[in-house]
Amino acid sequence: MPPATPSGSPQPRFTTLDRAQRVRFRRAVTLMLMTLVLPGSAQLVSGNRRVGRIAMWTWLVLLVAGVLGAVTAYFWHGLAFSAGTSTTFLQLLRLVLMALAVGWAYLLVDAWRLGQPLTLQRQHRLAVVGVNGFLCFSVAGALLFGAHMVGVQRQFMISMFGEGSAVGASHGRYNVLLLGGDSGAGRWGLRPDAMTVASIDAETGKTVLISLPRNMQNFPFAEGSVMDEQFPDGFDVEGMYLNGLATWALDHAELFKGSKNPGVDATVQGVEGITGLDINYWAMVNLEGFKDLVDAVGGVELNVRQPIPVGLPHEKTFHYIEPGKRTLDGHDTLWFARAREGSDDYSRMARQKCVMSAMLQQVSPQAALRNFEAIAGASSAMVSTDLPRGEVDRFVDLALKAKSQKIATLSLVPPMINTADPDIELVHAKVAAAIAKAEGRAPASPTQPDPADDSDTAEAAPAGGDAGGPEEPTGDEPAADTEPAETEPAETVTPTPPPAVTGGSLGSLSTGYAANQSEDLGAVC
Repeated sequence: MPPATPSGSPQPRFTTLDRAQRVRFRRAVTLMLMTLVLPGSAQLVSGNRRVGRIAMWTWLVLLVAGVLGAVTAYFWHGLAFSAGTSTTFLQLLRLVLMALAVGWAYLLVDAWRLGQPLTLQRQHRLAVVGVNGFLCFSVAGALLFGAHMVGVQRQFMISMFGEGSAVGASHGRYNVLLLGGDSGAGRWGLRPDAMTVASIDAETGKTVLISLPRNMQNFPFAEGSVMDEQFPDGFDVEGMYLNGLATWALDHAELFKGSKNPGVDATVQGVEGITGLDINYWAMVNLEGFKDLVDAVGGVELNVRQPIPVGLPHEKTFHYIEPGKRTLDGHDTLWFARAREGSDDYSRMARQKCVMSAMLQQVSPQAALRNFEAIAGASSAMVSTDLPRGEVDRFVDLALKAKSQKIATLSLVPPMINTADPDIELVHAKVAAAIAKAEGRAPASPTQPDPADDSDTAEAAPAGGDAGGPEEPTGDEPAADTEPAETEPAETVTPTPPPAVTGGSLGSLSTGYAANQSEDLGAVC
């Protein structure tokens, strides 16, 4: 008879069968947890040792390779960028993740089998089945999701970038022409609304944004190009502007033999003639699709200086973006960049630069990873480019370098440049000077000296006094009799008027806009 408790009732005790059930239950759970931590270990202990050894060696090799790859990528970012943009590596990684998901799930199921679930009590059997199902779906699901994301990246690389050959840097810089165009019927790629050359230092990533007005006329083309042969004296077609080159080229596509984008080719030749730069690559941005990208990254914060209209007055959704620091969604950001009310083309160009700067500075790698699938989908529908896949890793690296640096800007607009009859020599000099200043070099000496600069002829002032002023008496000479100086009235200080703001941009048409010509775009936005 069992021993009695102080209250007089019999003390319960587990039978040998109950203890055995608990041992088997703990063993079954332990085998599954061993498989979770070290795949194949359960098979080495209680199952097919050959399968266990293969699984463990496979796991250890993949683990070591992953750790070495992560450490190497941490110290050498180029490896990570190269791996993330290689379609061959991405396909291999995708297949490995899928195989790993299937193999790991199989080992977990086998570990459940080795735990002899049919010998357990009903509640233990149900618990083991639940634990095993949770582990199988968690592990396999995570790996299959990773394989899906790798597939998204691979498809993004295939759909976005081509197989073209890489073009080397020109004088140590990559010059990329960014074209912004509407996506309406018959307009995509025909009349770019915005044209900007991003001149990027091939080593440091230091970037100069050179914007060209769409209404520029009477400009030359790159020497020896197709358009130069057609217009040896410059593009002087009546009523045609820089943004009309694409339309002209599509109407004369037979001149551009073998070209897939004659409109873009003609525009590139015009931009090269105007700026004197060799364009390495181009990217056409669908401005309507741009709003999807902004939404994908969670919006962008902009400094709104004046009320900016969103939509047309007759629309139900018409409203104004109020002044202040505002985080805008894609729709409002697009209107901020393109609104015409109360502004001119050059004010709009300044706002567009501020949007570009904000996107570069605010989109962090962490945000890009969190919203990767949405960003990839939006980008594929938004951008068309001739940048080859093999160069993407290089430009990702340069973009990250540029993120931590000031962006310089230059806009070839009035009052500096007459867009109807531009002085191309002056344009080339301004472009060269902007790039030289960004690189920390002294710009080339102007052909004519600045008459206002007489600093070289000014003599240095003596220490402790002003240039040309009387010397102070020393203690060795007698002090002259002096009369008390008359007290001069205090000079009236005129308060500095606040800077002009036109169309939401600092500056005016007559004086120019700060964002259109600055050594630090972020500071003037």
